Order: sequence, then C-alpha cells, then structure tokens
Amino acid sequence: MNLKEIKDLIELLKDTDIAELEIERSGVKVRIRKGGDVTFPPSMPRMEYPPAAIIAPAVPAAPAAENAVEPSRTNQIRVTSPIVGTFYRSSSPDKPSYVEVGDVVKKGQVLCIIEAMKLMNEIESESSGKIVQVLMENGQPVEYGQPLFVIEPA
Repeated sequence: MNLKEIKDLIELLKDTDIAELEIERSGVKVRIRKGGDVTFPPSMPRMEYPPAAIIAPAVPAAPAAENAVEPSRTNQIRVTSPIVGTFYRSSSPDKPSYVEVGDVVKKGQVLCIIEAMKLMNEIESESSGKIVQVLMENGQPVEYGQPLFVIEPA
C-alpha cells in the first residue's frame, strides 16, 4: 500500500460516518481513525452477530462500579476496548473461544472480536503473558476504553 492509496482512503472517509477503518494488504496493516470523540445516539439499534435467534439471551450488563476493574497486582495489564461495539469471544458460535483464563498468549495473538457497524475487528494482545481474567460475556455491548481482559505479563 502506497502513500497515494492511503491519502485516497482518508479523502474517501471524510464524507462518511465511518469513524475508524483498518485494512491489511500484503502484510501491511493501516488503521485510519477520525479525530474527536465518536458518540452514538441511544436510539441506535444494536447490530448483532450472530443473529439473536442463534445466541443465548443476553446477560444483563453489570453495574458501572463492577466494570471499573483494576488489576489486582501492579504488574498486571488491562486490555481495553479500542472501539464501541459488541464483544465476541470467538469467530462464530460453533468455534471455541480465542482465549480462556489461564491461557498463555503472545504479543499480537487475537483475544476476541469486537463487531462495530458490521465490521469484525480482531483485538490483539499488546504483550505476552497469562490471561488472569475475562471481564466480558459473549455478545455484550462494550464502550471505548472498557476493560476486556487482565493479563499477567510473562
């Protein structure tokens, strides 16, 4: 991907409601994110993958105080959501979760998917270590910056 293609993508996004775009081509990954805060009106319908008929009933969201999870040790790392969307632990309902508590992960390993505007965004580990906590339930909506996992670095 060359500079002209990136500039063309930026120009294309200026006139759309798309807040973030990530493209990978020939081993080169480019993420373009519009500046400023992105807010969604509360009346906006939640897009689901998989369809609601396939997944179990949604688990009620935990109170905000419980979502403000701090790592129990100072050396633990919180993996937070980089976008607003729906959290999925696997690529499809019939596939196993990407990670479980106790799994050892490597930097760059996929931990989950966050679906936003019908785009599936793989969330990768930013460090190697052991999964200590999974803080979200499958199919739950997530906010920007919301904690998803706690990792104890290797």
